[in-house]
Amino acid sequence: MTALMDVLAPLEQEGTKAVVRAWLKQPGEAVAVDDPLVELETDKVTQEVPSPVAGILAEIVLQNGADAGPGSVLGRIRAEDARRHAPAAVVSHETAAAAPDVTRYSPAVRHAALQYGIDPAAVTGTGKNGRVTRIDIETAVAARADASRPPEPSPPARPEPRPAEPRSGRDGPVERGSRTVPHSPMRLAIASNMLHSVTVAPHVTAVFEADFSAIRKHREANKAALAARGSHLSYTAYIVAAAAAAMRAVPEINSRWHDDHLEIFDDVNIGVGTALGDKGLVVPVVRRAQDLSLAGIATALQDLTASARAGTLRPEDMRGGTFTISNHGVSGSLFASPIIINQPQTAILGVGKLEKRVVVREVGGVDAIQIRPMAYVSLTIDHRAVDGHQTNLWLTRFVELLENWPE
Repeated sequence: MTALMDVLAPLEQEGTKAVVRAWLKQPGEAVAVDDPLVELETDKVTQEVPSPVAGILAEIVLQNGADAGPGSVLGRIRAEDARRHAPAAVVSHETAAAAPDVTRYSPAVRHAALQYGIDPAAVTGTGKNGRVTRIDIETAVAARADASRPPEPSPPARPEPRPAEPRSGRDGPVERGSRTVPHSPMRLAIASNMLHSVTVAPHVTAVFEADFSAIRKHREANKAALAARGSHLSYTAYIVAAAAAAMRAVPEINSRWHDDHLEIFDDVNIGVGTALGDKGLVVPVVRRAQDLSLAGIATALQDLTASARAGTLRPEDMRGGTFTISNHGVSGSLFASPIIINQPQTAILGVGKLEKRVVVREVGGVDAIQIRPMAYVSLTIDHRAVDGHQTNLWLTRFVELLENWPE
């Protein structure tokens, strides 16, 4: 008698729970060892769960949309020689001619292409090196549906009516209209994490102002050389480097609160918030930033950001962060408070929009009005773990490092 093997959700997953996004195999289908079986989505990453054995997928336990905690049973495989029971493929000439060639794409893309009957070769890829992602397939399907929808007939010309007044009813005014947008698993998980953070940790924010003149000068002098080596020297690379160096002044910022002790980490693993448009954001981690050169940090950031936007981040790319940076200024904001701490960390750095401002500087003993590239920087801390003195000391050192960057 053949054994049934459980297919389990990973015990170590990024996020408190995952949601079953899509099954890539159906009951009765043959599977080989390490064949992708099912996609799980958390607030930070989508990952494929491979088959632990060869055999036949016997049962799907958790259907699409179901929550999948660490170690949950997703399905079961009848562990035996799959070739003995695999049904012969019967495909008509018409079907074979219409089936897209999807063999050179990822399992998730192949599954979506076959599901929707779309040829991925005709889809513009937004992934690394133009790679087609599952999101690209779904976007193409949505665009095809919009294109096939007949246009609404134009109404006959008539005098433009006055806007209708909201109707009033017995229970109050009637709304003119609305639409509902279902929450994605990522949005629900983000909401849960944010609520948890502000519930367990008293947030306090301190704000400094930083002059980026030295950073701008150094970047202009060195970005071409780094670009020739295939890396982009961003302002964020300098921010990560300065944050890692500032930990030497106040190690307690790089810590985690426990009920009976404060755990201070030796390695500075810095997560950098990366927006994914309307889908939410992810926080890939630059590991051991204290040991990396500026060029090393720039290269790591470039690789992680590209993977995040292509949807190819691995769970391990976002584990183990000890400190987080929210570079919210890239979307235009000058200041944000509080920036919610990425639990279970102790602090999060916010960096506002870099812009030219009029400042007063002493030149030769005389005050002078100058125009400098300035940005507000904030540190939001868990007040259980550190106090205002340590917060300001860390920010003081961080700003000093930015403003006195060596040429």
